[in-house]
Amino acid sequence: MHSNGLCTLSPVMKGLLMLAAVMEMLAMIGAMPEEESQQLFGDIHITSDMESLSLTRERQKHLCQREVPVVFFQTQKDSPPRGNGSTIFYHRIDVCCLGYRRNPYSGRCVPDCSQSSPDNCFNGFCRAPGQCECFAEFVRNAHGACIHTCPISCQDGRCFLNGTCACHPGYALDRETRLFCRPHCSQDCGTHEECVAPGMCDCSPGYRRTDELGCQPICTPDCGYGKCVGPNQCECFPGFIKRPQRSVCEAECHINCENGFCESRYKCQCREGYRYDLNTTSCLPECVDDCGHGNGVCIAPGVCRCFEGHEGRGNGCHPKCDGSCGPHGLCLKPNICGCQPSQQHCLNGSCDANGHCHCPNGQTHFVDRCLRPQQLIHQLVTNERRVHFNLQLGYEFNALIGRHFNLS
Repeated sequence: MHSNGLCTLSPVMKGLLMLAAVMEMLAMIGAMPEEESQQLFGDIHITSDMESLSLTRERQKHLCQREVPVVFFQTQKDSPPRGNGSTIFYHRIDVCCLGYRRNPYSGRCVPDCSQSSPDNCFNGFCRAPGQCECFAEFVRNAHGACIHTCPISCQDGRCFLNGTCACHPGYALDRETRLFCRPHCSQDCGTHEECVAPGMCDCSPGYRRTDELGCQPICTPDCGYGKCVGPNQCECFPGFIKRPQRSVCEAECHINCENGFCESRYKCQCREGYRYDLNTTSCLPECVDDCGHGNGVCIAPGVCRCFEGHEGRGNGCHPKCDGSCGPHGLCLKPNICGCQPSQQHCLNGSCDANGHCHCPNGQTHFVDRCLRPQQLIHQLVTNERRVHFNLQLGYEFNALIGRHFNLS
C-alpha cells in the first residue's frame, strides 16, 4: 500500500471528493458580502461610485452662485480676508437659485412655496416654486394654507357625521371646494379688497390702505425709478431698467450698487441704513461708531458681529478679558489689560492705584507682562518672542514717558 491514502481510492471516489471540494468553494464565494462581490479592480465599486455621482448631481441641482462682500467673512480684526470673486473684495458662494430654499436636514435646494403659502406648504408637498399640493384630507384656504377638512375639522364651521361642513353664522361655504367656510360680506368689497370678517372688508395681502387711493400694492424694496403696479412688481419709467435678479428700476450703470439703485452710470443712491463703499461699489450696512472703532463687522443696519476676542456691549464691540483687570485697569485688547492712565500692558499681573503693573511674588515685570525667571530666559532665546518684544517696547515707551516728548 502507498503511504498516501488518496492513491488507494477508486477513480469514482476520487471524482466525488473533487466534486465536493468544488461545491464547497462555490458556497464560500456565495457567502461573500454583497459589497465584496460587486468590487472590481481594487477599490472600484460600481454601486458606490454611481451613488456618489448621482448624489453630487442631485446636490448641484438648482444651485446658483452669488458674490458677497468679503468683509462679511472677516472674523479677526487684523486679518481681513481676500475674496475669490470678480475682485478681491468679493467672495463667490453657492446659494439656492430663485424659487428654491436650502433644506436644513439634507442641505439640498428644494422648491420654495413661501410666497404662495403663509406656512410654506406645511401640510402639503411643494412640487415646484410656488406650487403647493396639499396632502389628502387637506385643502388650500383663501390665503394658500393647507387646512384640515371634515371629518377632522372645518375652518369657521363644524363637521357633521356624514362628512359635510356647516358654517358658523356670518360665514358661507367656499364656492369652489365647499370644504371650508369664508366670511360673508353683504356688499361687494372694493378694488384689491377682500372680506376678512363677517360684514368687514380690508386690503388683500400685499396691499395697504391709503387715504387718497384706497388699497395700493406694496413693493419691498421700493421701485426706485418706477411705480409699484402689484405686490413686489415694479413697472419702470421710460429710460430705466431692471437688472437680472433685481426688482428695482434704475439707470443703466457699471457698478454693483447692491442695497441701492443707480441714479446714473457711476452714481449709486443707497437705501436708508446703508452707505456707499468704494471697494465693492455697493451699499454696505451702517452701524453706530463702526461697531466700536472697527472691533466688529456691521452685517445689517445697526447690527454688529464682533470679531474673535470681542463682545457686544451697547451699540458696539469691545475687547474681552477672561480675568478682571481690577479697579485700576482697562481691557485694551483681547485678554490684555492696561493700567490707567498710562495704559501700560500688564499680562498676568494687576494694576495698582498709580497706574503701574504689579506682579505676583516671584515674578518680575518684563516689557508688557509678568514672568518667572525661567520663563524670562525662554522668552529671550525664542526668535519669535524677541520680535514681539521689540515691537512692544515702542508701545511701552510711548505709554510711560513717550507722550512727554510729543512736540506736535
